[in-house]
Amino acid sequence: MNIEQYRDYCLSKKAVTEHFPFNEDTLVFKVLGKMFALASLKKWENGDAFINLKCNPDYAQELRAQYNSIKPGYHMHKRLWNSVYLHTGELSPKLITQLIDHSYNMVVKGLPKKLRETL
Repeated sequence: MNIEQYRDYCLSKKAVTEHFPFNEDTLVFKVLGKMFALASLKKWENGDAFINLKCNPDYAQELRAQYNSIKPGYHMHKRLWNSVYLHTGELSPKLITQLIDHSYNMVVKGLPKKLRETL
C-alpha cells in the first residue's frame, strides 16, 4: 500500500475528513471529528512508512505478539493505539485495510448515539 492508496482508502469511508492538526507532516484522518488514523508523510517519503491506528486493547496485544510490524502506538496511548509498519512487507494489503476498518469502527462505536445515527 502506498500513501495514495492509504489516503484514498481512508477517505472512502463514510464521514471521513483529512487534517494536519499537529504540523505539516502528520496527516490525520477523522470520522465526525474523531481521529482514527494518522501517519508521518516525511517518514513515508524516507521509506519508514507506518500508520497509527486505534485498536481494541486485547486485539492490540494479539497483533503485537503475532506480527513484528505491529508495535505500541508511536507517540500515542500505548494501550489503545498501534503503529502498523508497512515498509517491512510482512503485512498483507488485506490485513492493513482490515486494521484501518477496525480503527474506524472503534472510533464510530465510541461516538455519541446521535452522531452514530448520522452515519
